[in-house]
Amino acid sequence: MGKLTGSIYTPCWIAEMRINITFTNTFGQIVRYGVVGVLNNLLGYLIYLLVTWLWLDPKTVVALMYPIGATTAYFGHARYSFSYSGRASQGIVRYIVAHLIGYVSSIGMLFVFSDCLGFPHQLVQAVSIFVVAGILYILFRYYVFPQRR
Repeated sequence: MGKLTGSIYTPCWIAEMRINITFTNTFGQIVRYGVVGVLNNLLGYLIYLLVTWLWLDPKTVVALMYPIGATTAYFGHARYSFSYSGRASQGIVRYIVAHLIGYVSSIGMLFVFSDCLGFPHQLVQAVSIFVVAGILYILFRYYVFPQRR
């Protein structure tokens, strides 16, 4: 049996194989993204806890630490997570835009859930890491480091 795809008639097993390869590539990409993210965010979160415990306001710490973490993660995500081979200038500009969205999301969650609703900032920031990671993965995959066809 075959399947009509566009103007080309292909056997079903080829179409299935393409889906399996795409799923495998995506899963591998998510794992690589997770490895870079976990290493980067674990260190950043531990520093966040220490500095907020010692003296600084949580939003001030995020404002200081976010650009540092984003900069160190760029190299891991561009080459390792997404195998980006496009122009570096385009990737960096898009990366900054994506992280501005991530930063506003992070600060917004701290403001709403900690300042307005009274949740502990440590918990809010821990949850924020995962929410922002999901937002950034989608932005990185489709906007910052798009795969060339």
